Amino acid sequence: MVHVMLPYALHTYHTSIRTSTRATPYSLVYGTKSILPVEVGIPSLRVLAEVELEEVEWIQQRLNQLNLIEEK
Repeated sequence: MVHVMLPYALHTYHTSIRTSTRATPYSLVYGTKSILPVEVGIPSLRVLAEVELEEVEWIQQRLNQLNLIEEK
C-alpha cells in the first residue's frame, strides 16, 4: 500500500513551501511552479499557455473547459 501512496507523498513534499526559503523545493530546482496531476488530466489555462497553442485552438480549449464546468 505504501508504494501506491509514495508518489503522492513525494509530490506533496516537493511542492510544499518551506519556511526557511519561502519557496518550494520544486520551484528552486526548476524555476517554475509545478503542475498538479489533475492539471495534466484536465489541462488548465496555465498548461495550455505553456504549450503555446494557436489562438483558435486556445479558444476551442477554453470553450471545452467551460462546457466541462457547466456539465458539473
